This record gives sequence, structure tokens and C-alpha cells, in this order.
Amino acid sequence: MKAMPIDAVLPELTGALAASNNAVLVAAPGAGKTTRVPLVFLEQDWLVKKRILMLEPRRLAARAAAGYMARQLGEQVGETVGYRVKHDTRVGPRTRIEVITEGILTRMLQDDPELADVGLLIFDEFHERSLHADLGLALSLQAQSLFREDLRILVMSATLAAEPVARLLGDAPVIVSAGRAFPVETRFLPKPWTGAVEEAVTRTVLSALAEEAGDVLAFLPGAKEIRTTQALLAKSELAANVRVYPLYGALAQHEQDAAIQPGQAGERKVVLATSIAETSLTVEGVRIVIDSGWKRLPRFSSRTGMTRLETVRVSRAAADQRRGRAGRLDAGVCYRLWTEQEDRMLVAHEPPEMTEADLAPLALELAAWGVNDVQELQWLDVPPKASLAQA
Repeated sequence: MKAMPIDAVLPELTGALAASNNAVLVAAPGAGKTTRVPLVFLEQDWLVKKRILMLEPRRLAARAAAGYMARQLGEQVGETVGYRVKHDTRVGPRTRIEVITEGILTRMLQDDPELADVGLLIFDEFHERSLHADLGLALSLQAQSLFREDLRILVMSATLAAEPVARLLGDAPVIVSAGRAFPVETRFLPKPWTGAVEEAVTRTVLSALAEEAGDVLAFLPGAKEIRTTQALLAKSELAANVRVYPLYGALAQHEQDAAIQPGQAGERKVVLATSIAETSLTVEGVRIVIDSGWKRLPRFSSRTGMTRLETVRVSRAAADQRRGRAGRLDAGVCYRLWTEQEDRMLVAHEPPEMTEADLAPLALELAAWGVNDVQELQWLDVPPKASLAQA
């Protein structure tokens, strides 16, 4: 296996979890944490005959991570490394590393609070702070406290503030790894864009293809904007060797795989993606990123009792994650479709989903777990009282 930046801290990480049940790993994008860390724990004495569960926020990232690790072992997915995502499971009797999406951990804990055959839980990309990740960690910590003192928990992130998580995990050790990022030039708009975002992305894709070498990854808010941009590019005068691929969660698996795999010899790829491509995923060949600056998030309205999708500005952390996609394989360039003045106004992080979401599913899970008071569990952010009362 080729060397990765994360390799330098793996001895410290394995030592930390040999001596302590919990740890926090902060590793910059490109360090290799998602695909290197689970493999290094396979031979640890405390993990003999136990499985590793690694949580990924998105199905595409879960399948891609499992496939990459399996290839590193010279195996097929479903042998030593497998995955479980909604409507798709590839595990076998010899599987010891399972990459799963977050809701699946909640179900596994409800079915077996002891997680009897699991030795290590890894929460990857925890900075995304999904409702299921926060709930999964809270339930896992209680299961560790009540039933499984030997259960290890590792929280990993690229942009997380480590200290609050370390305190939540009982003053767990924090290990920090550098990333492997090539330099990325950032280009801003000279003045604010007032037209449709699809037009701005289309115009920038065309100029980037003319000005720069390499493949293009463009971030748009959602599937609607991706389809519109794809149609606009189809009407433009693209070179014969340019292929355009959409990438969003509702696509069929073979279409998602086509977007992230290397292009054919002599082909240039343009991948139009939602925030699905921000983390834990390397889109092969990309050295140009075009960031619309928008993403679509669910927002719950207590007034209507309904959840709606809302298009919002990206945070500083998300913009930096997107920019980093251009520097994973070579020096790159990032076109930000906003001005430098607008850039200074970005919020640092998106709020945790816990503070914005409908908490009815959370209330049901807590009732099934047997919790009447949320204070019985350890939370990074306690569920808001008003939202929980309504739920």
C-alpha cells in the first residue's frame, strides 16, 4: 500500500486505544483516515474475534470506502470488508470490518444494546453532526457504560473542534494528523452574481475547461440544479472528449460509480455534484473545483409541523472541504462563485442537525431505548427542550 499522511500517527492511535477505550482523531482531508484506520486495527490483540463498525454519513461514501479497503487487501467486498446501507448489504461470514450508514447503527443498538461481537465503533466525518450520528454516539456511550466496558469508540473528523468531543468521551486522547493536500489556487468573482446559479456554474465550467487541465467537480445545491446545468452544458459547444456526469444521492448506484471512477484515456470529466462529494470521497482525476456556494438542507418548522428543504449558503468549513477536493491528487484551482467580501461573511460551521430537525424520530428511538429523560444520555448538544416537547 502506498504511504499516506495518516501512517505517521497510526502507532500513536493504536497505542491510545490499547490504553483507553475512547479516542478522537482529527485528520485533514486527504490524510487517508477513512480507508487506513480500520485496517490497522484488525490485528490488535483486544480486537481478536471482534468486528469493527465504521459509520459513514452517506451511502455512496460507505460503499466507496468498503470497496477501496477490500482492494487494498486483494479481496472482493463482502470478504474481510463489507458494507450495510439502506436496501443494500454486502457482508459475509468472514467480514470483520463493516462500513455502515448511521441509521443502521441505531437499529443494531436497539436490537442488541451490548453489540456483543463488536470491538470498535468508528464515527467518521463526525463534524457533519447528523441527528443519527449524535444519537448513535449517545446510545453507544451508554451501552459502553452499562454493558460493554471493553467497547472502544473512535470519533474521526477533518474539521471538528476536538476538545468538546474529547470531554464527552471521558477526556479521551486527541490524535492529530496532517493531510496530503497539494496547493490550490482560489479564484473569486469580481462582483456578486445575481443570475441563476445554473448559469454561473455553466459559464465557469466552460471557461475552466478552456483555461485549465484536468477534470472538473462542480458543487450545486441539489438534483434540480444539476439536471438544469447538465442540459445547459449539453447545448453548449463542449469538446468531443468532455463527458458530463451527475452525482447526487437519489441516482442509481451504477450512475454514482460512473461519476467517481477514473475517466477513459483522453477523456475529460465534468462531475456535477451535491454536497455528497464534500467528504470521504475522492473523485478520480479532479483538479478543478467550482463551488456555487449553496447547499440544500432540511429545516423543520414548528409552526407547520413540517420539514422542508431550504437552500442555504455553505459554511466556511464546507467551503474549505469543497476546495480541498481540487488538491487531493495534484495542484489545483477552485473557482468560488462569490466575492472575497462575501467570503468573509460565511459562518464557521453549519448548526448541528439536532438544533434544526424534527425530533419526532429521535423521541421514538429514545422511547424504544427506554429513556424518559434525555439527560440520562451524554450529548454533544442536548436536544432542545421545546423541539423535544413538540416531538
